[in-house]
Amino acid sequence: MQATVPAGLDRKEAEVYLRLDPKRLPRHIAIIMDGNGRWARRRHLPRIAGHRAGVSSVRSTVETAARIGIPALTLYAFSEENWKKRPASEVDFLMGLLCRYLKAEVPTLNRNNIRLEYIGRQHELPPSVQEKMQWARTATAHNTGMVLTLALNYSARTEIVDALRSIVEAAARNGGLDHLEIDEDSVSRHLYTRHLPDPDLVVRTSGEMRLSNFLLWQLAYAEIYVTPTLWPEFRGAHLLEGIAEYQKRERRYGGLAGDASQSHTPEHSRTRVSAVHTSKTGRS
Repeated sequence: MQATVPAGLDRKEAEVYLRLDPKRLPRHIAIIMDGNGRWARRRHLPRIAGHRAGVSSVRSTVETAARIGIPALTLYAFSEENWKKRPASEVDFLMGLLCRYLKAEVPTLNRNNIRLEYIGRQHELPPSVQEKMQWARTATAHNTGMVLTLALNYSARTEIVDALRSIVEAAARNGGLDHLEIDEDSVSRHLYTRHLPDPDLVVRTSGEMRLSNFLLWQLAYAEIYVTPTLWPEFRGAHLLEGIAEYQKRERRYGGLAGDASQSHTPEHSRTRVSAVHTSKTGRS
């Protein structure tokens, strides 16, 4: 029996979707959006032209993921290292582009029942950007569909440091450091992403073979899909191709091929997608 194509998919997306098993879709997809600069350079355009073109890719990817029922999508939008290694003019442009994106896309997010969240040290971003981010999150807070998380001023190593600090501070407030216990579950509960399941699939565009300090703890058992497509050329159909490749793989979690006992997600990554609360670091 052929699967029903979700409403809103274009012809190419529908063709790829029909190759998928709707019962084995990833619960959480993370994407490293890379290649804006190379896309612009090949066209003899300034780098900011690549960033601007990438907005259309975000829109197409987000809408397609929501339409097929992906519970969570996380996009690596701006790293902590970007502050240090990008020209100030480019950083200023990216902050302005983010604000314009949020203002323009909230109606689309609401139309697709998408709730917007953030991870990273948002309190270090410009106040005007923080205000626009809070406005957009509030405007989509009532939605019950896919959770779209933007990683902004994000670093996986910083996230782990913040998690350990949070664990120590919590112990100090609850009987002192003699009661300090650190294990995988306690670390996971203090990460920025504690409201999300660990990603099942991480997609990297532009052909680069690295994680770039993105979700290093959470991606321990994720399937990695690398495409040579540059981010400004990436669309919903490319996302579906990545899911098709994901479904060809056997996830073992350290077990042996064909071992049914290893076919389940590790315990600490089974967190349900849920509402989140404000905190100073990571999510604000």
